[in-house]
Amino acid sequence: MNRQASSSPIPILIPLVVGMIAISFSPILVRYSDAPVSVQGMYRMLFTVLLMLPFGMRQLRATASISRKDWGLLGLAGFFLALHFLLWMASLNYTSIASSTIILTLEPVFVMIGAYFAFRDKIGKLPLLGLALALAGAFVVGSGDFRISGEAFKGDMLSFAGMLAVVVNMLLAKVILRRVSSYLYSLIVFAVAFACFAIYNAALGINVVDYVPREWLIFVLLAIVPTVLGHMIFNWLLQYVSPTTISMSVLAEPVGASLLGLMLFREMPTTSQFIGGAFIIAGLLLYMRTESSGSSVPAEKVEAA
Repeated sequence: MNRQASSSPIPILIPLVVGMIAISFSPILVRYSDAPVSVQGMYRMLFTVLLMLPFGMRQLRATASISRKDWGLLGLAGFFLALHFLLWMASLNYTSIASSTIILTLEPVFVMIGAYFAFRDKIGKLPLLGLALALAGAFVVGSGDFRISGEAFKGDMLSFAGMLAVVVNMLLAKVILRRVSSYLYSLIVFAVAFACFAIYNAALGINVVDYVPREWLIFVLLAIVPTVLGHMIFNWLLQYVSPTTISMSVLAEPVGASLLGLMLFREMPTTSQFIGGAFIIAGLLLYMRTESSGSSVPAEKVEAA
């Protein structure tokens, strides 16, 4: 996605800070809910679609020009997005907010690996060093949690699997967004993810309607705060800033979420989380430095977390 020459109607720092704060609330809201994560994910997608519809009704006519192949790819992208939410949100039932969000930040590194195998994108020495540092950091976080308990390690593995699912989603987006607008892509993929959650809940006989008002408020907030005020603001910002700037902003999520987890749930980050998180962030910064120089391929920003 190319940066446009137009200037933002408001100072860039304002929406950037709003987006960074908003995405940090995603694991907090998930943790506060007593509903199954599949129900949280279903309503997060449904309410996001309903919020998006009034702002792009005219674009819906363009769905007629989407090819059968692209509809298939959109369906796959929606499935993997739903899988990402299901696995990552479930991880918060087993591991700490800090570990879960730190592992999730490995996403750009694995997008780089996937792009190498899927699109033959070249990987330079700095990205490879960044990959090594990030993976070493993930190993430190995971091994530290394994020593704490098997449950925490299980949560780390769920977060890691959820991260891989969103990587597939992003690689599919790289192909689809060449021919489909970002608005239609997001709307259709969110709708497919909602359908996947609805089928999953129906197949397992999970209650999706009998919830107290507090739970419905959390469902709505999951759509408004981390999705609309978070990732959709980042998508809008891509008109005015580079993808590297957005990617670096997303690194604020584990920091903000960990601080909120400490204040609200008394979850003190461990030594392994501090050390592993530092390695992961250092590795990502190396990757992003290369991206900003134009020697690695930028991945389109797709909603996650």
